[in-house]
Amino acid sequence: MPDRRIRKIVILGGGTAGWMTAAALAKVNSPPQFTLTLIESEEIGTIGVGEATIPTIHWFNRLIDLNEVDLLRETQATYKLGIEFVNWNGDGSRYFHPFGRYGGPHDASMFYHRWIRAKLAGAANPHQAYSLTTQAALASRFAPPSNDPNSILATLGYAYHFDASLYAAFLRRRCEAKGVRRIEGKVTRVAQDPESGFITSLTTHRDETVEGDLFIDCSGLRALLIEGTLHAGFDDWSHWLPCDRALAVPSERVQDPIPYTRSTAHAGGWQWRIPLQHRTGNGMVYSSKFWSDEQAAQVLRSHLDSRALAEPRPIRFLAGRRRKTWNKNVVAIGLSAGFLEPLESTSIHLIQSGIAKLISLFPDRDCDPYLADQYNRIVFEEMQGIRDFLALHYHSTKDRPQPLWEYCRAMRLPDSLLYKEEHFSRSGRIVLSSDELFKESSWFAVLMGQGHVPEDYNPLIDSISSADNAEHLRRLREGIQAICAKMRPHEAFLPEPAPA
Repeated sequence: MPDRRIRKIVILGGGTAGWMTAAALAKVNSPPQFTLTLIESEEIGTIGVGEATIPTIHWFNRLIDLNEVDLLRETQATYKLGIEFVNWNGDGSRYFHPFGRYGGPHDASMFYHRWIRAKLAGAANPHQAYSLTTQAALASRFAPPSNDPNSILATLGYAYHFDASLYAAFLRRRCEAKGVRRIEGKVTRVAQDPESGFITSLTTHRDETVEGDLFIDCSGLRALLIEGTLHAGFDDWSHWLPCDRALAVPSERVQDPIPYTRSTAHAGGWQWRIPLQHRTGNGMVYSSKFWSDEQAAQVLRSHLDSRALAEPRPIRFLAGRRRKTWNKNVVAIGLSAGFLEPLESTSIHLIQSGIAKLISLFPDRDCDPYLADQYNRIVFEEMQGIRDFLALHYHSTKDRPQPLWEYCRAMRLPDSLLYKEEHFSRSGRIVLSSDELFKESSWFAVLMGQGHVPEDYNPLIDSISSADNAEHLRRLREGIQAICAKMRPHEAFLPEPAPA
């Protein structure tokens, strides 16, 4: 019987996507079954706007045995407890999307109905008072989540901010130590099998040819293999996500970096601010239909918290997804598979999610179309859920009279998002499929933050008297305040600076 196992894997493109893919495949390739070759060119820059992550990053770190202390030190990382949204409902407004759960350790989803009941009766504090993660973030404090399910510290959740270029370089060193071969060069020729259409080899501008059985396209927005060669097709989602450009600029380090990302709405888009140990990452995401590049750059420069370290770097993109992220013997991972803009820091998650799905559905050299179909189906469902969550922010923005936001308020929403909004408005329920990335706490935070007010709650909560419900919420709020006051400053958890 002929050997149909994958023996040669070729990754096109480095950066975060390429080196994360290489690191994961090198880890699962024990004992070795295939060779790993990564082709990248120093002349081709990486986008690198994804300096903020979400808590799913912990799965990837465990997979490749990445120590948190090493990550913090090697990538100049800080902790991230969530995202603060400023001016999204008019100048001066703000709300917080925490990565942890609301309520106490045993409240689960019924907390929302406890709070809604009290709110409708005029007896509740703002919902953010009942999130330990939110209170810790706004006080610039941190603590590792507890493994004790009875502890309020078990409700904490966190991710990281890190320097994406340092992260890729860190992973590259680990990968090369594990035998991953790196080839410097730009691909100028792609060879295909004349019958199957499968890609058989890539040739660089130095006339170096690399053969493979499976090719991973991490070439970014160029999508050189999945689109440039195999013409997988693209679904344009800019109707719901109208921003199509970004400017990125680093600025000087701000003293005592805060443990959260800040997203600030402006007339033609929104600005990110990501604090690192050695500098601050900044950027403006905007729509070219409503703002010129010059307008965006001027507003960005005028709203930096510290001195810029470079000129703003332009990035152009189109929100949407590849119709086939696995086509023949090519799997697209990262921006080559699609881009949904950086509003909720999902780009790095989608890289590792694509990696996880590939490992689960790993093929032989025939690349069974059933595996590809399953991969494409679950990738689409995940990206659609993220699309809806991002569109919620844009559509629900209030008290911003500028043309971009007027367009967003008037745009027709996907039925899947309308269904979620209607459920929450009618009964306070958050209806999600089991596989959606953003869970109840995230939807609750953004729905409430964007001004969606539920009219009712789960009637089962009426089995508790109003007095008992109010007392539970009082103890919870005071307990969160007491724990937060005892937490140490965020800066205390970061590595000591290296000696000069």
